[in-house]
Amino acid sequence: MASIFDQDLPRNEANFTPLSPLSFLERAADVYPQRTAVVYGGLRRTWSEVYERCRRLASALQRAGLGKGDTVAVMLPNVPPMVEAHFGIPMAGAVLNTLNTRLDPEAIAFMLDHGEAKAVLVDPEFAPAMQKAIALRKESRPLLVIDAEDALFTGAPQRIGSTTYEDFLATGDPAFAWELPSDEWDAIALNYTSGTTGNPKGVVYHHRGAAINAISNILEWDMPKHPVYLWTLPMFHCNGWCFPWTVAARAGVNVCLRKVEAQAMADAIREYGVTHYCGAPIVHSLLVNAPEALKKGLPAGVKAMVAGAAPPASLIEGMEQMGFDLTHVYGLTEVYGPATACAKHEAWDGLDIGERARLNARQGVRYHLQRSARVLDPHSLQPVPWDGETMGEIMFRGNITMKGYLKNAKATQEAFAGGWYHTGDLAVQYPDGYIKIKDRSKDIIISGGENISSIEVEDVLYRHPEVLAAAVVAKPDAKWGETPCAFIELKAGSKATPEEIVAHCRKHLAGFKVPRAVVFGELPKTSTGKIQKFELRKQAGSASAIDV
Repeated sequence: MASIFDQDLPRNEANFTPLSPLSFLERAADVYPQRTAVVYGGLRRTWSEVYERCRRLASALQRAGLGKGDTVAVMLPNVPPMVEAHFGIPMAGAVLNTLNTRLDPEAIAFMLDHGEAKAVLVDPEFAPAMQKAIALRKESRPLLVIDAEDALFTGAPQRIGSTTYEDFLATGDPAFAWELPSDEWDAIALNYTSGTTGNPKGVVYHHRGAAINAISNILEWDMPKHPVYLWTLPMFHCNGWCFPWTVAARAGVNVCLRKVEAQAMADAIREYGVTHYCGAPIVHSLLVNAPEALKKGLPAGVKAMVAGAAPPASLIEGMEQMGFDLTHVYGLTEVYGPATACAKHEAWDGLDIGERARLNARQGVRYHLQRSARVLDPHSLQPVPWDGETMGEIMFRGNITMKGYLKNAKATQEAFAGGWYHTGDLAVQYPDGYIKIKDRSKDIIISGGENISSIEVEDVLYRHPEVLAAAVVAKPDAKWGETPCAFIELKAGSKATPEEIVAHCRKHLAGFKVPRAVVFGELPKTSTGKIQKFELRKQAGSASAIDV
């Protein structure tokens, strides 16, 4: 029986609009048309100019025959076209697929095929890799290739497309009458995981989740109007943790950086008055470990967000000495980037650095607009005791969770078993409700914010003719957080060297996946012959690093 509050009270256009981050751009242009939206070298664009360019992009895509549900891939660094892609592509009804610029051509080719990309925007730096990837495609469908030329790119220009980005925009209507999605459940973006056992999985985001996580970013940081956001976090990572949409919601400034370096970061922070930036621990360490002369004049109060590995005491202390405010967040591609935060308490301020580091190293509590983040027994799905000792699996529930995995119903069903998203990360929950990861299932290594599958690296090692058995675990690293450490049992009579093993890996793996340490010897095994990785982790810390 219907409630009295449902009788004669229909949902209609006057009282219901689908949630979408696209509306953030429209409002920024309407309310603050002359405020700066993008800074890149000598380039300055206002919010009205960015809005016009995004409408041109959407119009040009539709005129080229792309529309609702079509995939448009981009392989770009943190440059202005990447900001525009986050709005212009979904404004056309299409789905944005940001490609990891660090991947090899084979992985890119798989993603172009699996995601059924009909167009791709390519930066000149990555044109050679994209050209190889296109040649490796198995699909025969036409692919519109657009060269996103960049005056700040210092390398040799290489055009592989049929048009340039600016010429393509010129074919679009600056007053294009775009529409919000008819359903906020519609896909807005496709992001690929790094692939733990085989091919990567395509994670599909919806407009509702993108808008809600963008707003949660604002709430977590108490982000005021007109922040100045420095793009140190790659926008290809979970759509920059939804911050392209967050910055638009606050009519802030996108300070684009083509390459993340300490000097460039420090100069940008001083020159533009940067207020916020995000990144893996290595990004923050670039500033902390920079010469004092380089850091001179950095303003206090800059808010920084870190994820990928827990910030060590030295990093927290270094950030405090610079006057920066560091927030530790945790998430995965499947939850739009950060979905928990280690919310700080005033009582922590009086504690010594070691204790504050311990507290801040926890993955924390759910994001504002995420329904729940809990540590549950993976079998019963019952909450583990909040004792800081009982292990369980981190699980999420709420709007900041993917639609599912593209073309993979089995993996989607497994991920959502029991009405929770299963992260695979093993953790405990403390009496105050804060979550702390204790181990990662499937032995994922997080290096500089990048996920590395130990299985993928092991597969390459086993292809070396002198390798009898191999296991890869994480080795703690002051710069990268973690790096791969390979333990190898060689065949009898072999004379292979660590350098030869690394050279072999370089031929088959992206650079950041190559082991930084190689240890020869008999591998510890169980009675059934399973390699005991927990024993190897104990040894990895003392393994000698190799210059990769």
